[in-house]
Amino acid sequence: MGNKVVHSVETPAGSTPNTQDRVILGVQMGVANGAGGGAGLAVVVAVAMAGLPANYAVAVNPGQDATWFVSGKTATGFNVTLTPRLAANTLAAGTFDVIVTG
Repeated sequence: MGNKVVHSVETPAGSTPNTQDRVILGVQMGVANGAGGGAGLAVVVAVAMAGLPANYAVAVNPGQDATWFVSGKTATGFNVTLTPRLAANTLAAGTFDVIVTG
C-alpha cells in the first residue's frame, strides 16, 4: 500500500498562519548535544536551517529529562537551550529532535 498524498491543509479558527498559500514545515531529527558541564548547567546548541520565514514556531523533543527554550531566531537558524529539569542532574550527551512550523 502506497502513501496517500493530501493536497489541503486546514487551520483552526483563531490561528494566524504566516501565508495563505502554503505551510512551512522543517524537521531535524537527531541534532547532537554535548554533555552538561555539571549539575544543573544548561547546554546551548545552534541549529542551522536555511530559508526560515520571518515568524516561525519551534518544538523540541529533548530526548532526556530536560526543559528547553529557543532563542536567537533568524532566517538561517536558532539556538536551543537544554537545561536539566532537576538542578541536581547533569545533561547527558545525546540528541534531540526539532520541528519548525511557519
